[in-house]
Amino acid sequence: MNTKLTLNLNAEIIHKAKTYAKSHQVSLSKLIENYLNSLISEKRNEDDQISDFVKSMSTRTKLPADFDAKKERLTHLEKKYK
Repeated sequence: MNTKLTLNLNAEIIHKAKTYAKSHQVSLSKLIENYLNSLISEKRNEDDQISDFVKSMSTRTKLPADFDAKKERLTHLEKKYK
């Protein structure tokens, strides 16, 4: 069952969201519904940890200059299969 929802958002955000939805051939309502659904249905296991490398990709933060992805992967695999 669909219900109408009124939101107050920044006009520029709305414009960009509409452009994004149009380019992906999906309605803005469906886009927001999918996003909200992903927020509430996520069941994160405490054992699941996101590496700094992956976090930096999603948050666009800079990694330390001395970050070694291969070393981090090796460390992760050693812990996983210990």
